[in-house]
Amino acid sequence: MPHHRRVTRRLGLKTALAATVAGSLSGTAPSANAARAEERTEGRLEVMTFNLRYASTAEPHSWAVRRPVTRALLRRERPHLIGTQEGLYQQLRDIESDLGPAYDWIGTGRAGGSRDEFMALYYDTRRLAPLEYDHFWLSDTPDVIGSNTWGGGSIRMATWVRFRDLGDGGREFYALDTHLDNSSPNARARAAALIVERLGTLDPSLPLLMTGDFNVPAHRSPVHGTLLAAGLTDAWDSAAERGPAYGTFHGYRPLKPDGDRIDWILTTPGVTAHRAVMNTFSLGGQFPSDHLPVQATLTLG
Repeated sequence: MPHHRRVTRRLGLKTALAATVAGSLSGTAPSANAARAEERTEGRLEVMTFNLRYASTAEPHSWAVRRPVTRALLRRERPHLIGTQEGLYQQLRDIESDLGPAYDWIGTGRAGGSRDEFMALYYDTRRLAPLEYDHFWLSDTPDVIGSNTWGGGSIRMATWVRFRDLGDGGREFYALDTHLDNSSPNARARAAALIVERLGTLDPSLPLLMTGDFNVPAHRSPVHGTLLAAGLTDAWDSAAERGPAYGTFHGYRPLKPDGDRIDWILTTPGVTAHRAVMNTFSLGGQFPSDHLPVQATLTLG
């Protein structure tokens, strides 16, 4: 059964407030890309998938160094929905603070509570109101917190939320965020099959957006094939316009044109992808993460 627990201090208050807001985006900071900013037309949803790289004190690329860059990136882009991976609890609280009071988030640690990494979904409360959410673990016992039965190198999980889109006539949709295992092909393949199975328990009349770090390249992995065979569409492929392509995991090294795209935004049929980009933002040569955020401008249908 879906859970309706509150996982952030302001979720209950913000949900109540969001239900009464008309969805105005006045006061939103402009995008760094002027052409893209012009495309923020009413009804279009700005979505980002972003592996944050977990907070660490180790140099170089500590969280203390990367946080200001992450703050600048997110304040310039202001996506309506951000599916994140690898964030640790205090790191997620830092981002919550840096985004400001218009944003909230939903997630839990993959080992339970505030422990270990999160698959957290941030959302702009002026645009989106959460209606229900749940988590499941990528294992033979998906409802057992922290379970890992397929030989994966780490605990893996998914978080989903059903939202009401206040800027699109109150239309509802699902968002699911996940991070597949980096070391076990078997764990990845079984995780993809489980995700498809779980999608089958959701309301099929509602659009769905999936964000994640899948740890395998699109079009060259059974995972991508399984998800597309289940009826999902890769927003990068379907977008009417795309930015330059790079390997989305760069490890703080020079970007690799046309490298492996392991971070994806997938959608159900009927969702229109107007534009997809890999965000190469950096400050003084410092990237916010070892992954590039991938963004898409979408219309739900």
